[in-house]
Amino acid sequence: MKYPVEKTEQEWKEQLGEERYRILRQKGTEYPHTGTYNLHYEKGTYCCGACGEPLFESNSKFDAHCGWPSFDESIPGKVQYISDTTHGMKRTEILCANCGSHLGHVFDDGPTKTGQRYCVNSLSVDFKE
Repeated sequence: MKYPVEKTEQEWKEQLGEERYRILRQKGTEYPHTGTYNLHYEKGTYCCGACGEPLFESNSKFDAHCGWPSFDESIPGKVQYISDTTHGMKRTEILCANCGSHLGHVFDDGPTKTGQRYCVNSLSVDFKE
């Protein structure tokens, strides 16, 4: 798949560092309840940790008690959805539509009117006020 922002894996590795590279480019997951943005509720925008593209607004964030930052919607057109059947389950992986970096997964069990729960790794995003 082609993305507006493309780099070699070596360039991503140098830019992101070991742990962010593992999550964003190798589809890893951080441990629950350890991420900076899990219980973070300031007003602003959550942007891709790899390319800086705005992905989620703070007014869509809620505490899902799952251990990862959760949102009930993304900024339209900013997230790509991919079927994921790894680990013996059917899920929907979410990627940054600008660079293809792994953000987490979206589930249909959200408590808000959208019914969505975007479960995102803190290391997959940066926050801007």
